[in-house]
Amino acid sequence: MSNRYLSQSGPTLAWTILCLIGISSTSANAQVPPLPASSAAVSTAPAETAYTLGAGDVIQVTIFKVPQYSGESEVSVDGTLNLSLIGPVNVAGLTIDEATALLSNRYAQYLKRPLVTLGLLNRRPLQVGISGEINQPGAYTLTQTETQAPRLTQLLETAGGVTQVADIQQIQIQRSGRDGTQLLTVDLWRLLETGSSQYDISLRDGDSVFIPTGRISLEDAALLADASFAASVSEPINVAVVGEVYRPGPYTLQGGFASTRDAGVPGASANSGTPTTVTRALQVAGGIRPLANIREVQVVRPTRSGTPQIIDVNLWDLLEVGDVYQDVVLQAGDTIVVPTATALDATEVPTVASASFSPNIIRVNVVGEVERSGVIELAPNTSLSQAILAAGGFNTRAKESEAELIRLNPDGTVIRQTIPVDFAQAISEENNPLLQNNDVEIVKPSAITRFSDDIGSVLRPVGQVITNIFSPLRFLNIFD
Repeated sequence: MSNRYLSQSGPTLAWTILCLIGISSTSANAQVPPLPASSAAVSTAPAETAYTLGAGDVIQVTIFKVPQYSGESEVSVDGTLNLSLIGPVNVAGLTIDEATALLSNRYAQYLKRPLVTLGLLNRRPLQVGISGEINQPGAYTLTQTETQAPRLTQLLETAGGVTQVADIQQIQIQRSGRDGTQLLTVDLWRLLETGSSQYDISLRDGDSVFIPTGRISLEDAALLADASFAASVSEPINVAVVGEVYRPGPYTLQGGFASTRDAGVPGASANSGTPTTVTRALQVAGGIRPLANIREVQVVRPTRSGTPQIIDVNLWDLLEVGDVYQDVVLQAGDTIVVPTATALDATEVPTVASASFSPNIIRVNVVGEVERSGVIELAPNTSLSQAILAAGGFNTRAKESEAELIRLNPDGTVIRQTIPVDFAQAISEENNPLLQNNDVEIVKPSAITRFSDDIGSVLRPVGQVITNIFSPLRFLNIFD
């Protein structure tokens, strides 16, 4: 057995989110309770057991050279075959070979050395139950072909596919027979690894399937998401995105590609038959904010056992080394938590700004003593000094040593701070902060400019008086 199932992680920041939003799992179908522990011998690849007869099976009974007693017969609800000459015979729970021997003995009472042959014409529908890490737990009726009973993977597909926390190495099947209850353990990872159908066990009528909760590596999670018995990517899922994104909140997502728009505008998505991942959720949530810590993103995932799992995601590894496994496939009920970075590396800013899960543009209002005052569109993770340059730089009236930054926080508070301006200064929260969408940057006039403006305001009334005095003289000039 591989070591792909990992231990549960300890308490993290994401537990706080759980307390605020709550996570629950519901199902319209009645759930089958978890199977009890058993000391019965188990096998990674259980041997196939012979098919046993039950109510609804249609049997062809053939007696060699005795056509009058041959023909089709259906097993009744009480498990019996009502046959010519010998009457009702209980065959419930018997294999074809066992039923053949029983009928031969019964016909031997009336016929000399009867040669009896039984053929299974139509198999009855199977009644099975499934619970645990499956998207639609409950009871199911599965049809059978003339030659093949439904397999375990067929049931998983019918029940909506396994969840992303399913321990498919330890799938338990409780099966009742004449000799009591048997507990089988099936390892479907061997099916994914080898492609051998021997690990995809055939089901029997009355089977109860339980899929326990496990924790797998990011690499194996991607393999599980692509399995035929995983959840369909075409089905929409409800998730929540919180933390350093422009539009935190709940979203209904569907598999496919998404494109990030302007900051604060939900990204558009298009179904392409691919799973919904963390980056697609960030795109739809308007993209990450400048202070997002993409190295410590967490996915809080509910489980059927009641204890949520915390999945650590490092999106920087996705950007830097192309580790696609960091882009975790999401499932219904997931919460994506994007924490705030305590410090930023200026060398990493361009890489993060160009990421697909960053917004395309942000809008900042640069006003005052710049060449082009007004709202400008900037790339995300643009610094204060870069915004001044984007607005054409200082004009001749500007106080070039500092600028004022006004920011409206999501909680309604306003931050107003004076920032020194040095175009050679690297990005820093104190001296050259990264701007956010809807920030206002004010460049004030210099002291000389203010003095000149003050003198002008004082002299302006005097000038107006002089103008009024000489206005009649200008009127007389028209006659010159």
